Formats: sequence, C-alpha cells, structure tokens
Amino acid sequence: MPETTTQTHRVSDELQLAWAGVTDRGRRRENNQDSFLARFPLFVVADGMGGHAGGEIASQSTVARLDEMVGDGEVSDAAIQTALHHAVDDIHLHPETTDEGTGTTLTGAYLDHAEDGTPQWTVLNIGDSRVYLKRDDRLLQVTTDHSVVQELIASGKISPEEADGHPYSNVITRAVGASELVPPDYVTVDLRDEDRLVICSDGLTKELTDYGILHFLREHEDPAEAAEAMLDAALENGGRDNVTLIVVRVLMPHSPSTDADPEE
Repeated sequence: MPETTTQTHRVSDELQLAWAGVTDRGRRRENNQDSFLARFPLFVVADGMGGHAGGEIASQSTVARLDEMVGDGEVSDAAIQTALHHAVDDIHLHPETTDEGTGTTLTGAYLDHAEDGTPQWTVLNIGDSRVYLKRDDRLLQVTTDHSVVQELIASGKISPEEADGHPYSNVITRAVGASELVPPDYVTVDLRDEDRLVICSDGLTKELTDYGILHFLREHEDPAEAAEAMLDAALENGGRDNVTLIVVRVLMPHSPSTDADPEE
C-alpha cells in the first residue's frame, strides 16, 4: 500500500483544511469494491455491492462522475444529483454489469457556504457508509444509515447492541444504481477549529467502535496518521470487508470554539 500523505488547502486567511484518505481490500475479500474521492471541496466514500465486478463498477462510476463534476467547478446539491443520474446510466450500460443488485453507497461532505457567507459542511448520504464529526472530545455520527437494522432500531424492535449480529445487518434500503435514484439525505454542519470529519465505509465500523475511532483521532492530529492508524486497527481486528476512510481536519485558529451540535 502506498504511503498516505496529508493534503492541505487554504480556503481563506481564516480557514484551512487538511485531509487524507486510505483504502484497503481487507483480509477476506478478493477485490476492493470501495472507492473514494478527496478533492477539494468534495470528500466522498462509495462502497460498491454486486456480483463479480459489479460493486467496483458502481463505486468507481459514481466517484468518476463526481470527480468530473468537481473538475467542472460546480459542487452543489443539484450538480451532485445530475452527476449521480449520469453514474446510474454508466452503471447500467457497463458491459460487465449483469447483476440487478449492483449499486453503491455514497457518503461524504463538501464545503459550502450559508446564506450569510459563513462556511459550512453539507453532508450527504445514501446507504450505510457514514460521516462522523469529532468536536472537542466527542464523536457524533452525522449521517443516518439507510438499512433494515436502522429501521428496526428506529421502530424500537431491536436495540443498537443487537444490530451488529442481526441477520439483516448488511441489507441496505438505498443505493446508487440498484434501482431508481433516490436523492441523498443532506445535513448541514457548521465549522469549528480543530473539528475532524471521518468519512468511512462500513468496513471500518464493523471493526472499530465509535470509541475506537475517537481514540485514534485523539492520538493523531495529522489526518494521514489518523487514517492509517484506524485502517491498521480495522485490519488487525479482522478486516472482514474492504476498508475505506477519509479524515478531514479543520483549522480556524482565529475562530472561537463552541459546543454547538450539527443542525439539520
């Protein structure tokens, strides 16, 4: 695996972002169906599913269309929706896509601005890959899984502790490419100095608890070091699935920190 390096982008005199992404096939999978894009201002992870090469095609097609969108210079909810429609067409038209279950999760965030010009994250999600926010010394899950077990938890039929071992733990209820495109869920999050975003496939969360993720963020300020430490831990804990994650660090040295939580 090539060495991971932290990239930086100075947005303004008051704001700088630093980030790093890693991906690994894991210990039990024959191929890597995950893909990621970390290109300012967009950071996304896609976890493909489908027989043979189907998952790779779905995740790579989706990331390629989003990368093209970033290159065109417009990153917005509308532009993302257009890119995803093109990705669905690419997936369905690909000669190796034969499985009707072929599709991919998609989760991530892009740097946006509120109406008053204040920078903010727009977090997006389809499926059960996740975005976490570390603020101060707490870890918050920003996204809500689109999965059968999450629906069972929400309805009170099972507890969160019962979710991991549930027979439907891998069944998601939304994906890009598996059926008619459903728009992502969006959540806006303000920016605070020393915030960290973790954008990851479920290959990470199958092997690391929320506390484990928080532990490695506490131990490593540098995004590349944090990402590599979490990847190594996930592999050591079993590496049952492909593992992909991006860590983004916010640097706003002249901005006071507060304890406000993300708002929908």
